[in-house]
Amino acid sequence: MNDVDTEPLRSYKVLGFTDGAKSHHRRRRPAGKPGTPPSPARRTQSFSQDFGHAAAETYLVTRLSFTLLRYLGVGSRWITRLFALGFYALLLMPGFLQVAYYYFFSSQVRRSVVYGDQPRNRLDLYLPENNDELKPVVIFVTGGAWIIGYKAWGSLLGKQLAERDIIVACLDYRNFPQGTISDMIKDSSQGISFVCNHIAEYGGDPNRIYLMGQSAGAHISACALVEQAIKESESGKGESISWSVSQLKAYFGLSGGYNLLNLVDHLHKRGLYSSIFLSIMEGEQSLQRFSPEVMIQDPSIRDAVSHLPPITLFHGTSDYSIPSDASKTFADALQRAGAQVTLILFEGKTHTDLFLQDPLRGGKDELFDHIVADIHAGDKEALAKDAVAPPRRRLVPEFLLQMAREISPF
Repeated sequence: MNDVDTEPLRSYKVLGFTDGAKSHHRRRRPAGKPGTPPSPARRTQSFSQDFGHAAAETYLVTRLSFTLLRYLGVGSRWITRLFALGFYALLLMPGFLQVAYYYFFSSQVRRSVVYGDQPRNRLDLYLPENNDELKPVVIFVTGGAWIIGYKAWGSLLGKQLAERDIIVACLDYRNFPQGTISDMIKDSSQGISFVCNHIAEYGGDPNRIYLMGQSAGAHISACALVEQAIKESESGKGESISWSVSQLKAYFGLSGGYNLLNLVDHLHKRGLYSSIFLSIMEGEQSLQRFSPEVMIQDPSIRDAVSHLPPITLFHGTSDYSIPSDASKTFADALQRAGAQVTLILFEGKTHTDLFLQDPLRGGKDELFDHIVADIHAGDKEALAKDAVAPPRRRLVPEFLLQMAREISPF
């Protein structure tokens, strides 16, 4: 494989198959346009409902946290990381508060849209202000070490992509110990299905849907993607499907781990003890089953790999939570299996640089620009708007970002 870009951005591209034709019909948008602000009465009612849901979710997360503590026990490593996490969040609080205000009070955010019958089967929608035509859509699966993931973690990404006329759907899903990995994959797949089948009702273009995951969310979404491709390859055997991988224009994996066999010992040293990790992944015997990198190398599912959309993997070379080798080896496996894959490495970037510090810094961001360019490729009008778009506003002073980077427990 050959490097095609210069530092600080290094990447390689391997071309396999061409993304197949999509067969969709645009749905009529309902009379109430997504961008129309609700009346004060409706807004008050909506906020009251959201407050009640937030209270219920807070209780849920608190209860799960105490349950989790019984699994983890109390040790110096976890206490140290807990204090580091608290200080890290405090340093970035100026940005978090601004994003939280947008999340709760912007008329462009649709919070807690129900997509299934499980307690956390909800998603948040971030809608562009301009609703004159159907918009491209990003389905985002958040990270959180399979334990503390939550849909609101994607609010900064949602806000910034919505400013570029892109709809973002941030999925929530059951975390451990409320659920194990198969529950997380099932929830995510159900959320993807909901977006694919209903996003036109919110102004989204069903012909331009992208799937993206970060950290644990990258692993979960990759599992959902590969499992769905396998289902489609076996559809002639009576396997019913509610969505198709052909409905996705591309998959973006950010700082993900795709081979659990290579992560057990590493994560144990980082504080996610192997006993907990194996409980999340349903036992050591299931590690291969829930490792996309291993799954696609099975000759019996070679036809399923051909169904996968183009895949782009992003990773920072200074990521100590999940080393960049995780994306490298997955890209190699995808290439050997005949998939279309691009690997982009960001020199010196950590696990949180790409997803938090850089977006909070504002200005130019290579990861963000790359995602937007991919989504708007072929849309001359959108690319022209991107070329003159104002730089993103800084949300946190630089000295706080630098301190947060040093203290980050991730």
